[in-house]
Amino acid sequence: MVSYNVRSLRGDRRAVATVVRAGEPDVVALQEAPRFLRWRSRRAALARDTGLVVVGGPRLGGVALLGALRTRVLVTRDVLLSRTPGLHRRGVALAVLEVAGARVAIAVIHLGLDATERRRHAVEVLAHVAHLARPYAAPIVVAGDVNEEPGEPAWAVLTARLRDAYAAAPAGPGATFTARQPRRRIDAVFVDPRVEVAAVSVPDLPEVAVASDHRPVLAVLRLPPAAAP
Repeated sequence: MVSYNVRSLRGDRRAVATVVRAGEPDVVALQEAPRFLRWRSRRAALARDTGLVVVGGPRLGGVALLGALRTRVLVTRDVLLSRTPGLHRRGVALAVLEVAGARVAIAVIHLGLDATERRRHAVEVLAHVAHLARPYAAPIVVAGDVNEEPGEPAWAVLTARLRDAYAAAPAGPGATFTARQPRRRIDAVFVDPRVEVAAVSVPDLPEVAVASDHRPVLAVLRLPPAAAP
C-alpha cells in the first residue's frame, strides 16, 4: 500500500500519479485529497491517472481511499472526528477490503496541528476502525499523516495497539517531510500484529520533489488468510 499527503493536488498531478503507480499498490491512503471546488471529479481524475478507483473518504476530512480493481470492497464508512473549536474539522476514511482472498480493515488519517487534539483523535480512530473490523475478523491497518514524530502522544496511542510498520522493516531512510529536504518522519503506516511487514520505504523518484510537500510511504504487507465463515 501507499500512504501519501498530496497537498490537495496543488503540485503536479501527473507527478503524483507517477509516484503512486511506481509502487503498484493495491490500496492508496490519501491525505489532503481535494475537498473544495470539483472535489469529487478531481479525486476521480487522480484515481483514473493511477489505474485505481475511489473507495471512499469524507470531503471535509480531506482523506480518501483508493483501491485497485482487483480489490473487493466489503464495507466503507466516512466519519468526522470530534470538533476542536477554531480548528479545521478532521475525518477518517474507513473500509474493509478483500485483497487476494485476505481481509483488512483500513483507516486513513490526517491528524491536526494541535497535540491534544491529535491524541484524542488517535483514540477515536482506533475505536472506529476496530468497530468496523470486528464483524469481519479483519486485521487493522491505519495509514496517514500523523503530524508528529515517533514517541509523541498520538504516535504512542497508535503504537500501543498497532506496530509502526517502518520500525518493523525499514528499507532505506524513513523521513517524509519535507519532500525536497526530508528530515522528519511524520507519515506512517501502523499495522495489526497479525499483519506481516515485508518492507517499508520512502520512494525517492525525481517526481517526488514536484508532486507534493510530503514524500509517500510504500508498505509491502502480507495479510493473514481470512478466517473461515
